[in-house]
Amino acid sequence: MAGVVDDLGVRYVYVVLMVAGLVATWWFNLEFIRAHGVFSGATFVAEACTTPASRSITVDILIASIAWMAFMVTEARRLGMRHWWIYIVLTFGVAFAFACPLFFFMRERRLRAA
Repeated sequence: MAGVVDDLGVRYVYVVLMVAGLVATWWFNLEFIRAHGVFSGATFVAEACTTPASRSITVDILIASIAWMAFMVTEARRLGMRHWWIYIVLTFGVAFAFACPLFFFMRERRLRAA
């Protein structure tokens, strides 16, 4: 019984992080769009690199995202998860903070089904 509770607990954590990653990042993305009138990738990247602190966070997330994508592709193929590429699209189209917990949630589902 404890294993079931632990499995449910970790999946719940992934869902909470997924929702938080979606809401928190898009709150600021919408703020950016309101400030500029449109979403410009070039302006977004330029503003993400304006201060040493923002450059540090940008590089940190970029490197973490690349490491996660390498793991995710390998793990998805190992587990036979189809459409693994969609998590890469969601990373850049929505947010790493959304796509990563979503993948881990789906991975848990796959592991439980096996």
